[in-house]
Amino acid sequence: MDFSVLRNLISRYCAGEEYWVDSRTVYIGHKEPPLGADAYIPQRYPDNRIVSSKYTLWNFIPKNLFEQFRRIANFYFLLIFLVQLIIDTPTSPVTSGLPLFFVITVTAIKQGYEDWLRHKADRSINECPVDVVQEGTVVRTQSHKLRVGDVVMAREDETFPCDLILLSSSRDDGTCYVTTTSLDGESSHKTYYAVPDTMAFKTEQEVDSLHATIECEQPQPDLYKFVGRINIYKESEDPIARPLGAENLLLRGATLKNTERIYAVAIYTGMDTKMTLNYQSKSQKRSAVEKSMNAFLIVYLCILISKAVINTVLKYAWQWSPDHDEPWYNHRTEIDRERHVVIRAFTDFLAFMVLFNYIIPVSMYVTVEMQKFLGSYFIAWDKDMYDEELGEGAQVNTSDLNEELGQVEYVFTDKTGTLTENNMEFIECCVDGHVYIPHAICNGQILSAASSIDMIDSSPGGYHREHEELFFRALCLCHTVQVKEEETVDSIKRGIHQGKPTSFYISSSPDEVALVEGMKRLGYTYLRLKDRHMEILNKDDEIERFELLHVLNFDSVRRRMSVIVKSSAGEYLLFCKGADSSIFPRVVSGKVGQVRARVEQNALEGLRTLCVAYRSLSLVEYEETCHQLSDAKLALQDREQRLAQAYDLIERDFTLLGATAVEDRLQEKAADTIESLHKAGMKVWVLTGDKMETAAATCYASKLFRRSTQILELTKKRTKEQSLHDVLFDLSRTVLRQRSLSGLSVDCHDYGLIIDGATLSEVLKPSPESSGSGNYREIFLEICRNCSAVLCCRMAPLQKAQIVKLIKASKEHPITLAIGDGANDVSMILEAHVGIGIMGKEGRQAARNSDYAIPKFKHLKKMLLVHGHFYYIRIAELVQYFFYKNVCFIFPQFLYQFFCGFSQQPLYDTAYLTLYNISFTSLPILLYSLIEKHVSIETLKRDPTLYRDVAKNSLLRWPVFLYWTCLGLFDACIFFFGAYFLFDNTTFTSNGQLMTTNTQMMFGNWTFGTLVFTVLVFTVTFKLALDTHHWTWINHFVIWGSLLFYVIFSLLWGGIIWPFLNYQRMYYVFMQMLSSGPAWLSIILLITVSLLPDVVKKVLCRTLWPTATERAQSTCPCLTVEPSTIFVLSQSDSRLSF
Repeated sequence: MDFSVLRNLISRYCAGEEYWVDSRTVYIGHKEPPLGADAYIPQRYPDNRIVSSKYTLWNFIPKNLFEQFRRIANFYFLLIFLVQLIIDTPTSPVTSGLPLFFVITVTAIKQGYEDWLRHKADRSINECPVDVVQEGTVVRTQSHKLRVGDVVMAREDETFPCDLILLSSSRDDGTCYVTTTSLDGESSHKTYYAVPDTMAFKTEQEVDSLHATIECEQPQPDLYKFVGRINIYKESEDPIARPLGAENLLLRGATLKNTERIYAVAIYTGMDTKMTLNYQSKSQKRSAVEKSMNAFLIVYLCILISKAVINTVLKYAWQWSPDHDEPWYNHRTEIDRERHVVIRAFTDFLAFMVLFNYIIPVSMYVTVEMQKFLGSYFIAWDKDMYDEELGEGAQVNTSDLNEELGQVEYVFTDKTGTLTENNMEFIECCVDGHVYIPHAICNGQILSAASSIDMIDSSPGGYHREHEELFFRALCLCHTVQVKEEETVDSIKRGIHQGKPTSFYISSSPDEVALVEGMKRLGYTYLRLKDRHMEILNKDDEIERFELLHVLNFDSVRRRMSVIVKSSAGEYLLFCKGADSSIFPRVVSGKVGQVRARVEQNALEGLRTLCVAYRSLSLVEYEETCHQLSDAKLALQDREQRLAQAYDLIERDFTLLGATAVEDRLQEKAADTIESLHKAGMKVWVLTGDKMETAAATCYASKLFRRSTQILELTKKRTKEQSLHDVLFDLSRTVLRQRSLSGLSVDCHDYGLIIDGATLSEVLKPSPESSGSGNYREIFLEICRNCSAVLCCRMAPLQKAQIVKLIKASKEHPITLAIGDGANDVSMILEAHVGIGIMGKEGRQAARNSDYAIPKFKHLKKMLLVHGHFYYIRIAELVQYFFYKNVCFIFPQFLYQFFCGFSQQPLYDTAYLTLYNISFTSLPILLYSLIEKHVSIETLKRDPTLYRDVAKNSLLRWPVFLYWTCLGLFDACIFFFGAYFLFDNTTFTSNGQLMTTNTQMMFGNWTFGTLVFTVLVFTVTFKLALDTHHWTWINHFVIWGSLLFYVIFSLLWGGIIWPFLNYQRMYYVFMQMLSSGPAWLSIILLITVSLLPDVVKKVLCRTLWPTATERAQSTCPCLTVEPSTIFVLSQSDSRLSF
């Protein structure tokens, strides 16, 4: 049997992204290769149609119903509804079917509308016009008709319709400029290149004459990775092969800028494009409240089953006596009576399940969804979280985790761009120990831009002069900065000086722009890249030209980048810049000690440092380098590994030139935010790729570490001196000894831990044997638990996610939050319970992949301490209140069975059963869950310790749940037995007078049930009113309006003979009850007795054991009344504040 197909599928879909999975051959212009070339094998690829919708017109109903009934609650109520249809049950199928129909219909309408919007968006994209080159002419077609191999012409400001390989450009050098804002949020102009052999094709006829094929990898989601090669066929010549990489690939969704037009060939279309592959749905996150809700639901399901079993057993025990039979009003036939007892018992069990099923609140799920959806707008409308500089406010990407914002215990934050501004400013550079500071002030005089402050040698000689020039040239050449001279770019005025347009620099890296601008201030100006030649203006105002031969791009593994250039004198030079840890080990000469000392000093001051080195290449070495790079770039399999090996061989034997220092200032109020998070009981960890000294300085500046904090180091440097085992146990003994002494002494140390990526890898490495030197995870976690703050430096993106996962999986299972601004933070943002993206300067990948996005780090304070606090107390009350009011609702029905011979006779009318959760009691709790504020916003911001009162899911713990349940049982007993004993042996007359027992029949079961139901509705509504601290006119309208609606409905329902009903059992019942004075007195008395225990309990707890929140309520009035609306709509920007 041939397993090749299966093997290919497994290798394609199961292999990691770093491995070669398969290849595709694209025939440019759909032209067959010439004779003698590879065989022409036409391949089928998807068209360029984008489908983001879930449903079609034909499958919407069955598919949507299937998805909705996969939810356990919906499926449960469907079963109850079917049971009511199949067997004779005491309640009408309408009582279960109508609420279920309402829930299913509302959800289907919402999902259908969302899908219709997706269809509409897909249609607009798929019908977008596109220019395609066919037979030497440009033909306009629709986007969805594009096929792999079509040659596309794109003009300036047009968006690419699919993934394209650049063939040629209107620019002479074959380059084009592109923005990828819609992909990764980076608004900077990126340069893409055509291969030299196709860049000369400038017209449609020339492009149509191109005879070539492209071999490339199958679609991969990585935006920054592409492996391929182009084979160009010419007459009577062997095919020319050229490598293709990410610099040749134009991604769908990117926009052409500052380039008149380009020609490119489609290689990935439709659902194969990288943009589409990146928009796959993220894993579903579930909040702690939802988990508690499901646990409570299981408890109530067990109670429901227990009730049904008890009543079934008691029914047959009661009917065991010959004197007791099935009640006459159940209309049991002889056939029913002759059935087997087991069948009859099972039928009765199902009937009791139907009768008591209202204890499971189906409407709670709808209310929770509405609360989350509507409540999420408060974040987006918050004016305090709006940033004027960005012109944007906070964004909510998912509303399922709102309440989780009030439960955070660990905050994992990036440093650069999150705690800091990511706005780089060149501070100084050091060349062989000589420090250069632009526009420095010395002895009261401003030095010229190129002046230096000599820290070591006051009379630098010729050797130093040569190194100084090489250093400045290196920074002017070793970068990917672009020069713009236009007055406006993308309708934004840039580079205006004294009314005249001047050049300015743009790059995807703020560090590079800062360095090039710093060199400009020191006298060396980078002018432009033209015809593969880089031009710089030296301090003697002379233009120097260097031919750019190769660029060895930066990557996070090497942590350096290099360029190979050829000077006008014919000298080959390799310039390299990178992190000190990646440069120093490759240096063979230079003043390493002096430069290292300056780097360490700058790092301690919190500056970002880079080292610069160079190497002179002979012609033989250069040709060998070209050969190594060419072989690696042409490889289709393992190209990245082979390039890494080639770079490793090339970037060595350096001469150290110097180092640079760039400042990244701390964000506004970052220190205040971290201090508030600490007071709120959260532990803050900083996860960064920076060096330890720089990161530690930032931690001190942001008050993560205080001067009194005792720093514990778990770094590679220390593990070289001691074994990892010894270091871990030393640290463990230190923190545990302090913890044991903390109860005896007030003066205890505050610990902070610093760990680097290399040591973390050793800690997380699984041990081959579970011996004493085995798994260190638990020891590491124990150390971290006893530290107030942790700094993880030199972290790779995957290690950030591993740290978050490690804390999530610890035995306490704390709620984690990750916040970052760059693509390297996406992994930890997706891993954490709550992911927050900063709309920063490193693109929008973090914001796009997050659950919430905020403009600045300072906005995290209000998001957690205010919004998170409010969301949690609101939804916790909503969940507990729903279970409480349903216990109050159904437990009297259970008690009633003891007085009706377990005949399954309902206590309430069908209309009341149906509308209790839908109309009579739904709106007040929904409004409460949206606008309740038990303390003011200013109090929450002023006193972060109030956050601790709601931490660790405190309002949804089992003791609180049991209190609400017992309260519901108590109130239900008061409703039932109060009504029963108050009207025992009495009844009403038409004029409301009490009568003797011989007319007892006038006080029937429907009057009794209506009396119990009236007390029930008023009690549960007053209970919510007593819990409300923030009163507005909307509260008054909804709470009293709900009670008024119940009264009006009951009057209408019992005051009219409805022709569509086959029974009129409620006719005049409610009016007869209200016409009785004792009934009014009973209602008031029973409501008062029901509410009294809860009021007493609250008074005692607030007096004897007040929480921090209750003390804050005592300081500031807890009941606030606003005469007008809670929402204030700003006329200026149409944003809502509350």
